[in-house]
Amino acid sequence: MSIISALKISRRPAAAFVVVGLFWGCFAAFVPVIKGQLGANDALFGTLLLGSATGLVTSMWLAPKADKIFGPHAMQFGIAFLALAWLVPPTMTVPLVFAATMALVGMASGLLDVVMNARVSELEGIHDRPLMNANHAMFSLAYAISATITGLAREAQIPTLYVFAGFTVVSLLLIPFLRMQPVVTDPDADTTGRYPLWPILLAGGIVLVAFMSEATVEGWSALHIERTLGGGAAEGALGPAMLGFTMAFGRFSGQALSEHMRDLHVLITAALIAATGAIVAALAPSPLFAYIGFGTLGLGVSVIGPIGLAIVGRIVPAHLRTEAISKAAVIGFSGFFVAPVAMGLVSEHFGLRVAFGGVAAFLLLSIPLALTIAKMPRADGRG
Repeated sequence: MSIISALKISRRPAAAFVVVGLFWGCFAAFVPVIKGQLGANDALFGTLLLGSATGLVTSMWLAPKADKIFGPHAMQFGIAFLALAWLVPPTMTVPLVFAATMALVGMASGLLDVVMNARVSELEGIHDRPLMNANHAMFSLAYAISATITGLAREAQIPTLYVFAGFTVVSLLLIPFLRMQPVVTDPDADTTGRYPLWPILLAGGIVLVAFMSEATVEGWSALHIERTLGGGAAEGALGPAMLGFTMAFGRFSGQALSEHMRDLHVLITAALIAATGAIVAALAPSPLFAYIGFGTLGLGVSVIGPIGLAIVGRIVPAHLRTEAISKAAVIGFSGFFVAPVAMGLVSEHFGLRVAFGGVAAFLLLSIPLALTIAKMPRADGRG
């Protein structure tokens, strides 16, 4: 019941998480098609995805100002921007133009991401309970459902643009529901002191590990299954779908665990599980074993990013919450600069098996970061 009540409390930002998940799940399942129509090899395609990373990180620096400008309409603006932006990249056949359109998508996604996470953090403060995992679970569930639907659409040879347009219509219909008044806090009411730079950097590092690992599976799992393991279009789409379903399960479970366990224990366990899944996926002899690997990775990595963002929201003064979450998100999503290029280059020279093996090693970096931040005091006294 804690999961249901958490979603009831945060139903508006949860709907925004669903919208973001729908589009990125659709894109992940269409990666082989889009890559083919661009005529790009692995290294070039990885470099082109820097377009979305550029827009994403840029918008996150601007998100706190946009949040103040649009106020209760910030999530509504973000959803409209994102839904319309996604109509452009699927039609592109010129690599540089594709990168430019993905920058527009990244900008819209980054803006909405910061605002919706800030709203959840505000609700956590008001209701004095963790809500972040439940909301991120809705992203993962929507991502998985979208990837599955898209895989079926690919098998039915439905044009890429039509599928994205369908999700655009669904998203636009949700806009009237997304109006939410932000919490306005007087800076004088908070405890004064040093700017919490180190907590933001450390928590951002945790988010970086999680989001980079997610990005590698989102962008390359379908290719690994179809090219390395000889799977078909629907089988390839099931790779990112499996990640989404297990991440949804992991985050819903994490919502319950976070009310009874320390963040440190959850993070260490999650990192070990995720790294094991990456190794299984790298060594998989068939699509079935790859699904098990990606599913295990998703189960573990699912709670790492949300806990990192939740820590930021709890550790800083309330009037700095949106700014702090924005900066932690910038650090986390800056991984989109590194992940596509790194995966593309490693895959081009050594293959996707070696690339996913590197993901396993990277996931373990979250453990020392968690151990360090666990020693820092938090405003709410939670461990």
